[in-house]
Amino acid sequence: MKRFLALLLALGCCLSLCGCGGGGYGVNTVVTLVEQEYSLAFRNDDILYFTVTGAIEELAYEGRVAELSTKWFGRSDTVKFKKTENALEGLDIPADRTLIIGIDINSFPVAYLSAGVYWGFDVELAMSVCEKLGWTLAIQPIEKEDVYIELYSGNIDCAWGGIALVQKEVDSGKYTQYGPYLENDIVIAARDGTRTRTKLQLTGRNMAMSTTQEAMEALQTQPKIAERMGQITRLAGGTTECFTYLYSGKCDAVLTDSTALAYYNSH
Repeated sequence: MKRFLALLLALGCCLSLCGCGGGGYGVNTVVTLVEQEYSLAFRNDDILYFTVTGAIEELAYEGRVAELSTKWFGRSDTVKFKKTENALEGLDIPADRTLIIGIDINSFPVAYLSAGVYWGFDVELAMSVCEKLGWTLAIQPIEKEDVYIELYSGNIDCAWGGIALVQKEVDSGKYTQYGPYLENDIVIAARDGTRTRTKLQLTGRNMAMSTTQEAMEALQTQPKIAERMGQITRLAGGTTECFTYLYSGKCDAVLTDSTALAYYNSH
């Protein structure tokens, strides 16, 4: 009888661990390197601002933003846009225009390129905006450091797609910001069950990261972590390849975005 009760207690402990992520399927932040947020940017005094943001706010009111937020990040309240029932009312909306957005294609799952197709949360929401307005969507890859140049050269109508604006440019009023609407920190993360929960436990661990300049700059914010680690592998395939490495056991941790964690933990 005592042996039977001991077995029951052991089973209960196992179930408790599984319920808390002990099975090792989740991926969680070990240390945050950079805190940032995504926004949209428009040319100053461009009336396009009111049309595009009005469409976004109506879509938020109608539940489309919450639907896409759940689809991409597993929660309806991850993305925060203002909800306005008749935000487009009274606006003179031009017909048959093309909206050109500038996206950072290294921002999986918010904006990225897959098999020659642009996709992600921001891309899908921009498609919904254009559908509501009767417009055509065009996409132009850009770097966040070039937002001002891309806007005022006329190469894009707005920067929208995984764009963390340069704070100095926002503060100096070089363009008009809409947002922020989505938090996206750059983090080092590991799988549940690997006993890697603090930055000290990263000592000797192998990590995968993308080859982007932003990823390198984020790692340099805490150089002692990089010095204590074992092998650091830079992968040209970006976020998706990093997570493939992590799930296959080729690395112990990844340098990635918090939005990517939300995506992989809900898919």
